[in-house]
Amino acid sequence: MNTTHFQHWPAGLPHALTVPDTSVYVNLEVSAHRFPDKTAIIFYDSLISYRQLNAEVEALAGYLQHVCGVKRGDRVLLDMQNCPQFVIGFYAILRADAMVVPVNPMLLTDELRHYAEDSGAKVVIASQEVFPRIAPLVGPTGLQHAIVATYSDYTTVATDLSLPEYVRAPRDVPSLPGVIAWKDSIAAGYRPEPHRATADDLACMPYTSGTTGKPKGCTHTHRSLMFTAVASPTWSVALVPNHVSLAVLPFFHVTGMQVSMNSIIYSGGSVAILPRWDRDVAGQLITRYRVTTWTSIPTMMIDFLSNPKLDQYDISSLERVSGGGAAMPAAIAQKLLDLTGQQYMEGYGLSETMAATHTNPPQRLKMQCLGIPVFNVDSRVIDPVTLAQLPVGEVGEIVMHGPQVFQGYWNDPQKTAEAFIELDGKRFFRSGDLGYMDDEGFFFFTDRLKRMINASGFKVWPAEVEAMMYQHAEIQECCIIAARDAYRGETVKAVVVKRPGSDVTPEAIIKWAHEHMAAYKTPRLVEFVATLPKSATGKVMWRVLQEKELAG
Repeated sequence: MNTTHFQHWPAGLPHALTVPDTSVYVNLEVSAHRFPDKTAIIFYDSLISYRQLNAEVEALAGYLQHVCGVKRGDRVLLDMQNCPQFVIGFYAILRADAMVVPVNPMLLTDELRHYAEDSGAKVVIASQEVFPRIAPLVGPTGLQHAIVATYSDYTTVATDLSLPEYVRAPRDVPSLPGVIAWKDSIAAGYRPEPHRATADDLACMPYTSGTTGKPKGCTHTHRSLMFTAVASPTWSVALVPNHVSLAVLPFFHVTGMQVSMNSIIYSGGSVAILPRWDRDVAGQLITRYRVTTWTSIPTMMIDFLSNPKLDQYDISSLERVSGGGAAMPAAIAQKLLDLTGQQYMEGYGLSETMAATHTNPPQRLKMQCLGIPVFNVDSRVIDPVTLAQLPVGEVGEIVMHGPQVFQGYWNDPQKTAEAFIELDGKRFFRSGDLGYMDDEGFFFFTDRLKRMINASGFKVWPAEVEAMMYQHAEIQECCIIAARDAYRGETVKAVVVKRPGSDVTPEAIIKWAHEHMAAYKTPRLVEFVATLPKSATGKVMWRVLQEKELAG
């Protein structure tokens, strides 16, 4: 295990972390005992205390067990945007000793069918606006029960904040066999059985698309969830109940789930929830509720900092601004620092690792850097073919061993076996991400293993070129893909969103790129588009652009 990074370890923290040996639900139970009247959830201007939160979790868990027949180890789909019901539903499933299957609320019926059939779930908890997509599956698949939530049930006070129409919509739950409105399931008042799940019970199964095939379920125990829920706030901010988290990254995604929700519940803080990104409401919530921690992604930060109303908001309460998913362009990070005094703390993790395995230490932040391995993590860079460990500075596949690594892919022993290797007697997960380690033990991402562009034998990593392109003053967003080239085999193409009002030409961008990077990395083609396709978590979907280019 490399220990070079220990010289940059956060002051006063141990290299190994001991976390509670209990289920994740116990975190809520403890916080409700400690801080019963403290605000747990802020939904626009409506507040929910820890006492109310835990009481509703207990009631829903009782309904799941006594009416829906949920047993220990069963899977329950949770399909909704960020809202109080997601938090309640998540902890109720855990309280019922079952496993949460978080679902992207953008999925359509055919996609949802795979989740339902693959997981074997017999119950779904869904929000009202997405329920029509899953309704056809209740009965024909293994799904026998559906609990349908209406967001407006939890907007209990008047607010001057802008509420989207789907949040304001009144309750409209169809009368169908096996379907019940959320409010009615809570009001039924069932008491759950004694909580039996241990740290080693299955707790959560996020699905990951990978590079090919249908999405695969990543099985996590309470132990792997607990680790990142505790490690995240311990790393850079004191574990105190005074913290307020702006929760805008989707809860169905492991970063939003762990950093913005579970970490805060563990510490007794408050979660200010936004169902979808809205830069104005984000600024108002930070100002109004003195938000201290905000985990975002670069696309959100780019939009937030370009808001002409930015000077109307007081964001001085922020103590940590962090994120991952893609490297923060240096120019954007500098703008954040200039305007707010905050340095963007980048980290790295995957669905298979239940959020971060690497994070930048707060006293030694490096831009466009994954950071160093966090508590208890052994991470290395290997040759993806020979599996030999590579020296400092050489690009290879990032692998990691740690307590947050998943158990394996659901019902897929072959894919599970392919995902792990053994080094020095330890089981390491193969991330499929390419990167390198510098001489201080910091890790840097270059690209996905499958995304490399081979231009006349020169290896081009698109993420590296994108980071360079963001330094151009006329570029708002950029995605680098491969284009066919009769001579070079493949060449570099830039798909660009120009800044509003810009009249820059493709030729000017190419000329600029030639002046700022090696010739083989320089885009030979530039295409202007109005927007880049993005996933529900805000990541640019480069594969969509790549497939379109190859099809054309």
